[in-house]
Amino acid sequence: MPDVLVVEDDKDIAGRIIDGLRAAGHHTRWSQTGLGGLEEARRRAPRVTLLDLGLPDIDGVDVARRLRTEHPAMLIVMLTARGDDMDIVVGLDAGADDYLTKPFSITVLLARLRAHLRSRPNLSNRTVLSIGPLSVDPGARRCRLGDQEVELRPKELDLLIALATRPGTAVSREKLMAEVWDENWFGSTKTLDVTMAALRGRLATAATSADVCSPVITTLRGHGYRLEVP
Repeated sequence: MPDVLVVEDDKDIAGRIIDGLRAAGHHTRWSQTGLGGLEEARRRAPRVTLLDLGLPDIDGVDVARRLRTEHPAMLIVMLTARGDDMDIVVGLDAGADDYLTKPFSITVLLARLRAHLRSRPNLSNRTVLSIGPLSVDPGARRCRLGDQEVELRPKELDLLIALATRPGTAVSREKLMAEVWDENWFGSTKTLDVTMAALRGRLATAATSADVCSPVITTLRGHGYRLEVP
C-alpha cells in the first residue's frame, strides 16, 4: 500500500487518521509542522501527503505549493476546517489534488484515496480526442488548445476526458463523480464544482494565449455538464 505522510498539528486528529490508514495497510509517517513535513518528504518522498492547512509554523497552502514543485507526482489532499470556497480554490491552485473538510470520517478518507490511486488502464488505449481546437490525449495525459499546451491538474484532466469522450452529450453529475472520483461516492459533490471552475479557468487562459475560442462547457442545472461541439 502507498506510503502516506500526515502533516497535522492536532495530535488527536493525526492519531485517528494514522490508526485508520494503518488498519487499511498503509505505511504512515507524521509531522506536526509544515517545515517538518517538507523535510520528511525530502528524506523519502511519500506517494500521498495529507496536509492540514492550519499549521502552526507555515501556511498549508505554502507547503502544498512547495511539495508540488519538489514532488510533481505526489498526491496531495488538503485537510481543512475552512469552509470558504476561496480557501479551497487557493489550495487547489497551489497544487493540491483534492480536499476534505473537517470533521470527516476515516471511511470517506480511505474511499477518496482509493479513488485517486485507482489505475485507469482503459484510458491508455484511446485515440487522441479532438473537439474543434481542443486536443486531449488520455494515454499521454496531455491537453492542447490550438498550439498551446494546457497544464491541468490530474482531476481536471480526468474531468475533461470524461466530457471529451462524449462531446455534445449531457453527462450527469453522478456519472462524472463515479468516473473521475469514485464509483461508490457519497456525500457532497462540491469538489466537482470547484474542479470544473478551475478547468474552465485554465482553458480560458490557454485560449487567450493561443488566440482560439475556448471550449464551451455548459452547466445543465439539476443534471450535470455538456462539452459543446463547435
